Amino acid sequence: MMRLYSASNLPEAHLLLHRLVRAGIEACVLNEHAQGGLGEIPFTHAYPEIWIMEEADEGRARAIIAEFERAPVIQDVTYCKSCGESNPPEFEICWHCGKPLD
Repeated sequence: MMRLYSASNLPEAHLLLHRLVRAGIEACVLNEHAQGGLGEIPFTHAYPEIWIMEEADEGRARAIIAEFERAPVIQDVTYCKSCGESNPPEFEICWHCGKPLD
């Protein structure tokens, strides 16, 4: 077993875990529940960690993580024509005024 990555949060750890498993790399997330110990342990010890079972998979696993880290962050927003509020691009109705977004 080998520690591969420390994620900043649990959802990120599970996204990476699923990418690894889809690629045929056996992996697991450790420290899933460690954030409950914050204050008792340093916050850096509470980060979720991704571990791989076989060290021979390290190269492929690091390539998958590098690809994940390079993924563009979608920051497009849709502005409501009625109230001018910004909405995530996947919204069809304005969260602020409830009018349809065009």
